[in-house]
Amino acid sequence: MLTDLMTKVKLPKLPRGVFAGTEFEGRQHSPLDRILGEFDRALRTLAAPALGTRSNPARGLPEADLDAQARQHTARLMRINHTGEICAQALYQGQALTARISANREALRGASAEEVDHLAWCEARIGELGGRTSFLNPLWYAGSLALGVAAGLAGDRWSLAFLKETERQVEGHLAGHLALIPAADQRTRAIVEQMKKDEAGHAELAQRLGAAEFSSSLKWAMRLSSKLMTRSVYWV
Repeated sequence: MLTDLMTKVKLPKLPRGVFAGTEFEGRQHSPLDRILGEFDRALRTLAAPALGTRSNPARGLPEADLDAQARQHTARLMRINHTGEICAQALYQGQALTARISANREALRGASAEEVDHLAWCEARIGELGGRTSFLNPLWYAGSLALGVAAGLAGDRWSLAFLKETERQVEGHLAGHLALIPAADQRTRAIVEQMKKDEAGHAELAQRLGAAEFSSSLKWAMRLSSKLMTRSVYWV
């Protein structure tokens, strides 16, 4: 009887994206919708396995015969890269929330999707090396989200300037890692090299969209914050 009743009742079709932060079908976001969507985005970034859309650059490459010390060191370097991608997700999220120009907002979403690929690749490689992700990820995510919102509120040109300088510094940071990763570790190197290429592309995108140029003092402050992150995450 209950089954018969349920088959006769037509339940309303829920709009797609309520908990994924995507556009609703047939109506605009309400403030509550956006809050739920962004909260879900944060949970998925911090707690759920990342699902990339591109093939892992390490696919098909042989595993290097690394000693225990080299594996641990490389896993910690990849942990730093993973936390950097966590920060990138939060930064893009905050900037997209406050971007005034829709084209810029869509560009930020597209770049964010590539950063999800980076997250997935880093997670996979950390696992292969017997490492773990950082316990500090929620802290760095929250700080980066706040910075992204603040940058967006300053205006699109300054938001893009923050993005451009961040990506340039990340590109340099990845180049430094390539100098530390053993030459025999083709799998890790392939991932980091592709990430470096993507970050350079994101910086160029921000420039094309009209990014302003930060002062040397602001760039120095950003480098200082980056050093704090890398040194803490290497150990924790």
